[in-house]
Amino acid sequence: MEKQQYVIAQDDGKKANLSIQWNRWLLTPIGAWPNLRKSRIGKCYSLLISIICYGLIGFMLVSCSMFLMVEIKKVYNRIKMIGPLSFFLMTFMKYYLLLLHENDIREGIECIEWDWKNMKHQEDRNIMIEYANYGRKLVLICTFFMYSAFAFYYLVLPFSVGKIEDGNLTFIQLPFPSSSLIADIRYSPYNEIVLSVQILTGVVMHAITSAACSIAAVFAVHACGQMQVLMNWLDHLVDGRSDMSKAIDDRIANIVIQHDRILKFLALTEKALQQISFVEFLGCTANMCLLGYYLIVEWNPKEIILSVTYVALIISITFNIFIFCYIGDGVAEQCQKVGEMAYMIEWYRLTGKKKLCCILIIAMSNSSVKFTAGNMVELSIYTFSDVVKTSVAFLNMFRALT
Repeated sequence: MEKQQYVIAQDDGKKANLSIQWNRWLLTPIGAWPNLRKSRIGKCYSLLISIICYGLIGFMLVSCSMFLMVEIKKVYNRIKMIGPLSFFLMTFMKYYLLLLHENDIREGIECIEWDWKNMKHQEDRNIMIEYANYGRKLVLICTFFMYSAFAFYYLVLPFSVGKIEDGNLTFIQLPFPSSSLIADIRYSPYNEIVLSVQILTGVVMHAITSAACSIAAVFAVHACGQMQVLMNWLDHLVDGRSDMSKAIDDRIANIVIQHDRILKFLALTEKALQQISFVEFLGCTANMCLLGYYLIVEWNPKEIILSVTYVALIISITFNIFIFCYIGDGVAEQCQKVGEMAYMIEWYRLTGKKKLCCILIIAMSNSSVKFTAGNMVELSIYTFSDVVKTSVAFLNMFRALT
């Protein structure tokens, strides 16, 4: 009997891992995985990695800011530096917010593990597996786009140009310009050191962006899966199911408890992600505009790699904000479906006042939690279209002014 319970617990752990595996893979290398701080070694590791990440991003911010203020004279070159600086600032803030909301993320992960542990019926578990795989696909696609852009901008573009000759000096072009007040990158080994630091910083920054997106995708998709399970329970409310209580009052109580857990989980997810979503919302709007402007100004059929790099960056940033808007829209839609399902069941077969429970579920579904960016902008497909429109509008303004 004990062996059987151990096997079941082990299987539950594997299934829970299906949901949170990508989160752990992306958050652990940047020291933001909440469970790291449960041990002294984990705390030391997390603190060390946090200092390194802050140091790398801070170095890029300071170096590029000094270059912008001291060494750039042309207007377009100044505008061209705004894009990288805004991305550095965005990443710095997202990393800070990930660490700030560590307890909320930990609580959300514990809720996911609890749901896997307590979902016993195979029909419900199949629903959870389906949604967990869907969440993994979203995270995988987002990570793929982010690191595709990284590969083009940090590796393909600099090395495709080859070494630049400046008198008797030859050096590799850096992904980002660096102030000569810090180091003259034309000389070796400064060129190689700064190049390595910039590539390492790029890996860290894209990992932070992918990690924030993965938390949003996994938490939202898990909530959608739990609502689908709830609708499955509602479908069996009147006649019951093999794993359900024979007393209809118990079945109603379990449904209400499950609905309450889902709403609390959604509120927790909104609390953990609304500030990150706001940073993503503003940053992606600005960067989509700027990258489109750079692409138009620097378009040259002979330099196809540069154009492809800008296109890859635009796609990765666009997809990133699309994920946030898409999952917000999906959660809101799924909440409404719960209310529709509560009405569509054969509630008229319930005796006495038991049918009134459906009114409560319908009312709570209509006042469902919605994901927002900074509690100011509701995340939905309409919001995504507004982001694209705003970016194009600012792009046209840049073209007119310059």
